[in-house]
Parts: sequence; C-alpha cells; structure tokens
Amino acid sequence: MKSPAGFSLLELCLALGLVALLGALAGAAGLPPLAKLAWILAAMVAGRTAAMTFNRLVDVDVDAENPRTASRALPSGRVSRVGAMLFMGAGIVLFGLAAGALGPLTWALSPLALIIILGYSLCKRFTAWAHVVLGLSLAGAPLGAWIAVSGRIEAPALWLSGGVLAWTAGFDILYSLQDEAFDRSWGLHSLPSKLGTIRALMLSRCLHALALLCWGMFNQSVGGHFWSWAGWVAVAVMLIREQWLVRKGDLSRIDQAFFTLNSLIGLVFFLGHALEYWLVRSLLAGL
Repeated sequence: MKSPAGFSLLELCLALGLVALLGALAGAAGLPPLAKLAWILAAMVAGRTAAMTFNRLVDVDVDAENPRTASRALPSGRVSRVGAMLFMGAGIVLFGLAAGALGPLTWALSPLALIIILGYSLCKRFTAWAHVVLGLSLAGAPLGAWIAVSGRIEAPALWLSGGVLAWTAGFDILYSLQDEAFDRSWGLHSLPSKLGTIRALMLSRCLHALALLCWGMFNQSVGGHFWSWAGWVAVAVMLIREQWLVRKGDLSRIDQAFFTLNSLIGLVFFLGHALEYWLVRSLLAGL
C-alpha cells in the first residue's frame, strides 16, 4: 500500500487504542494509575504487533500474488520470515508479561485473547465471517483495559466492546471490497466475495448501525451527558459519511472512507468522554 495509506493505518491503530483507553478511564471512573496505563499500552502494542505480523506471515504467498499487497515488506523481500517470526515472538512475550502485570483475570484470559487475535488470520481460508472475528479480536482491547483497572467484566465494558466489534466488522467489509474478485479466484472467503457488493454494503451499514446502538448504550450505562453524546452524534455523522463515500460499490474514495474517517471515529468518541470527565472534575473542584 502506498505510504499515505500506510501512515493512515498507524492512525487507525491509534484510534482503536483510544477506544481501549476509554475502557480504562470508564472502568476506573477516572484516571487509572500510570503504571496500569503503561501496562495496558504495552499489552495493546504487543498484541497488535503479534497479530499483524502473524497475519503477514500466513498470507505472504497470497499477498505476493495480489497487486494491492505485493509491495508489503514480506512478499517484496524487505523483511525475512525469520525476522518476522522473531518480531512476532517478542510481541507474544510482551503481551503475556503485560497481562500478568495487570491482574489475575487478565492473565487468565490472555491465552484466549491470543487465540482470537492470531486465529483471525486463518479465518479467511474457511469462513466468510472473518470480518466479525477481526472485530472480536479488536473488541478485546477496551474489554481488557476495563478488566485491568476494575478486575471485573461489567455491562458498560461489553457495550463499548460490542460497538468496537460491529464498527470493525463493518469497515473491514468495506475494505475487503477491493479484493472481491481476487478472493473468488483464490478460493478465499469474504462477505463481498460470497454475497456480492450490494448485499455486503447493506450488511456493513447494519453493523455500523449496531455499533452506534452499542455505543449509545455505553453512554447511557456510564451516565454520559452532553459531551459524550456530542461525540456519539459526531461519530454517527462520520459513519454515515463513510458509507456514503462507497455507496453502490464506488471504491474511488475507499482510502478516505476506510482510513481517514475511521482514524477520527475513535478519537472523537474518546474526546467526548475525556472532555466531559475533565469538565465534571473542574466543576466539582470549584464547589
């Protein structure tokens, strides 16, 4: 992928990280200890590193045949398989250390989390619902952050994570529209290759509507007021815009829909809650 899109991929990861941070802030009902935040950040970076590297390793032969992905580091030979495996191993080790440092429940759930985030890369070989598995793997970030600071699995965390699952699955369907013909020719599974463009677009819209419902329930369950709901409204507008950009399967602005808008969604939703928390604290301090 060209460098602007690669840079936007980093922005998208940061957006997902901010949603995970929101899970930590909401779970702690404030700012968690800095040590907790540091280990949460380490777990997110390590897990994402391991998952993305494993994905590149198992897909290297397919990526080499796909014009859209042939320039990636592994198929182009810029990175060796041994180097990638060592990088992935380091990510797995750091993820385990972070999970253990964050508490007994995060440690107990870490093997399941690894199975999900690594297993996603194999799903496209046997199920068209790999998009949902990707959503599940990313939904573990805000849920894990909530558990790390509270020690419990609670309803607001499930609503927040459910929104991430639906949001991710929805935008991954849009992104996979680029590979619809290639997936069919290689016998790979995706919802666009199985359902066709129009029905895949409809399903993506339904998933994004579900994401808004889940995040609305999250706002309600944590007692959100003006700024958190203002963030929710802004996210709704951006999701509508994202779907509009690719209406009828028009992929000419897929980078704008997939990267630019998605990189802002996590930021805007997080800022709404962060601003509300800051204003409430300022108000209470003045009383």
